[in-house]
Amino acid sequence: MKILVTGGTGYIGSHTAVELQLQGFEVVIVDNLSNSHADVVDRIEEITNIRPEFHQFDLIDREKTKSFFAGHPDLDGIIHFAAFKAVGESMADPLMYYRNNLDSLINILQGMKDNGLKNLVFSSSCTVYGQPDELPVKETSPIKEAWSPYGNTKQMSEQIIRFAVEAYGLKTIALRYFNPIGSHDSALIGELPLGVPNNLVPFITQTAIGLRQSLNVFGSDYDTPDGTAVRDYIHVVDLAMAHVVAVNRMISASGKSDFEIFNLGTGNGFSVLEVIKSFEKVSGESLNYKIVGRRPGDVEKVWADTSFANQELGWKAQKSLDEMMGSAWKWEQALADKKSSNKH
Repeated sequence: MKILVTGGTGYIGSHTAVELQLQGFEVVIVDNLSNSHADVVDRIEEITNIRPEFHQFDLIDREKTKSFFAGHPDLDGIIHFAAFKAVGESMADPLMYYRNNLDSLINILQGMKDNGLKNLVFSSSCTVYGQPDELPVKETSPIKEAWSPYGNTKQMSEQIIRFAVEAYGLKTIALRYFNPIGSHDSALIGELPLGVPNNLVPFITQTAIGLRQSLNVFGSDYDTPDGTAVRDYIHVVDLAMAHVVAVNRMISASGKSDFEIFNLGTGNGFSVLEVIKSFEKVSGESLNYKIVGRRPGDVEKVWADTSFANQELGWKAQKSLDEMMGSAWKWEQALADKKSSNKH
């Protein structure tokens, strides 16, 4: 079975490519390397002993996407990760987010339609819920007004897919995930944002290792136990496994409808300060952080009701917060070791 993984050299994409290959799938990666490195392909090969087929181009390029699909009529499924994903950046440059995230999806759906391809797993997000009225969030919770252009692109993408499924007979599973963190046990792949990280955990590990002077904690006056924002953090390998399960579900045609939605999280909410404390505990480092004002676009608190995914997919997140933070630290240290050995 051959699976296209868009954004496959990125953080979640690379971990998913590894799990797919370990389960016997043939993987084709398309990535424009806007937020990742080509050598991730080497790492995937190092972990699995199989080199995925790799194509570097931008999926918002309609002609290149069209010719790619024409040359790959034998794809059994597509997992679409390729998108910009930072809330803050989307507030600063909304048009860049709409163009990138929507055009790429439309080009992929067109490629599927033109070549008779049916199966799509879409990387959605808990941001589609905005600030929910009730916690934990269920798949049936109302979609609220988006708090950021990023969240809005995920809402719009789901709507575009829903209509495409109806019109063209496609099958789609949208996985709405909460906050992926951590890295592969091998410490060969992990979260490596180019430039300044937008996400909490790489900022924590980069501060601890000395790449960043201090960590800003945005907001201490939220209606949460310690005043800092609460999120549901999930280990990236747990998340990758869910994508493999979703692909198998579609290929075996065991879905209950042509457009299914699942929340992927642990079902637990942790505050920013709890994440920092967990990191300090597992690493033995004390972190230099300071409390600053709230950041625009940030939701106060959100965590998942995962019972539907647990029952329907037979999937459950396994790793604890301490395990997640430990693996993130191991990855950051491996990066530092690699840098220092490159210098000598």
